[in-house]
Amino acid sequence: MSDSPPSYAAGDSAIERVNAMVRFTPQAQALAMEVTKVARGRAWGRVPYRPELIGDPDSGVIAGGVLTTFLDQLCGAAAILAMDAPTVVATIDLRIDYMRPARPGRDVLADAHCTKLGRNIAFVRATAYEDAPDNPIAHASAAFAITGAAKKKK
Repeated sequence: MSDSPPSYAAGDSAIERVNAMVRFTPQAQALAMEVTKVARGRAWGRVPYRPELIGDPDSGVIAGGVLTTFLDQLCGAAAILAMDAPTVVATIDLRIDYMRPARPGRDVLADAHCTKLGRNIAFVRATAYEDAPDNPIAHASAAFAITGAAKKKK
C-alpha cells in the first residue's frame, strides 16, 4: 500500500475511483469491502462473510464493528459521489441502529445515499442487509465534513 491517496486518470469511471479509495483504506481492505454499484450521491457495496470477521464464535455472527466500518466507508463514498469536484471527507457523526444480527455465513450488502450536500457538510443514510433492504441488519445516519473545495451537483 502506498502512503499517498490514489490518483485518477481522466477515463476512470466513478466506481473505479471509489474502489481505489476503498483499497487505500486499511480497515476497508481488512474487510475485503467492495463497492459494487454507484450513482450520483449513491453507493452500493458488499462485505463477504469470512471467519476472521466473526464477533461471536458460538453463533458465527460477524462483529458489530465490521458493520460500523462498512457503513462508514460506504456513506463516505456516497458523499463523495454527490460532488461535482470530489474531495476528501471526514466523518463527524455516525449513528448506527442495529436491527438484528447478520446471518452467519452470509455476505453483508448495503446501500448508502447522500440526502443533502451542503457547503461544508454532507448528510448520508444507509441500510445494511443480506437479501433486501426491507429486512435490515442496521440503519446508519452520518454527517461528513467536506474538507476540500467541492461543488454541489446541479
